[in-house]
Amino acid sequence: MTEQKATNVHWHDGEISREDRGRLLHQQGATLWFTGLSGSGKSTVAVALEEALYERGHLSYRLDGDNIRLGINKNLGFSAEDRTENIRRIGEIAKLFADASTIALTSFISPYRADRDQVRALHADANMPFIEVFVDCSLEEAEKRDPKGLYKKARAGEIKNFTGIDDPYEAPTAPEIHLHTDMMTLAEEVESVINYLEAQGFLAPAIAGA
Repeated sequence: MTEQKATNVHWHDGEISREDRGRLLHQQGATLWFTGLSGSGKSTVAVALEEALYERGHLSYRLDGDNIRLGINKNLGFSAEDRTENIRRIGEIAKLFADASTIALTSFISPYRADRDQVRALHADANMPFIEVFVDCSLEEAEKRDPKGLYKKARAGEIKNFTGIDDPYEAPTAPEIHLHTDMMTLAEEVESVINYLEAQGFLAPAIAGA
């Protein structure tokens, strides 16, 4: 994890607790970490899930890989070191959303198991839920989809360090949720995640008219 450089800094708690915010929103904050190959369907599932949660009266926020790289992480590339820093930063941001009792939906390839484990540990240290969602899709199917034409460019040598082609993807070994997006419909994928959140008590019934 990145070294703490600033000195004489201390966390300042407010008067409103995480539990207070949870009661206000009728939900428990958590990070849902969608990981998988490019083209596996991470962003598609997250967008549909965000809509489904909204319709049920629950607040979530998507932290999408491309969106983050257009802003806070615009100074990072795709080397192993930059990928690690990319994931560290988004892990810290997701933790803040979870502390605000918002359900953070993070869609990142996050190819290295160690990086994802560090984010999990970051949440565990703060006693915040971290839910790894493996958006599983074969490389063959992901290449067929290729929504951004990235695999084609990677195969042609126009993109270096591309996950699944010349950079590895280390699949989760024990994800909380395992979605097979080349065998499930989008509705089934969303339902699987909603069912998990309800079964684990993250979603309390919203107040009618709230």
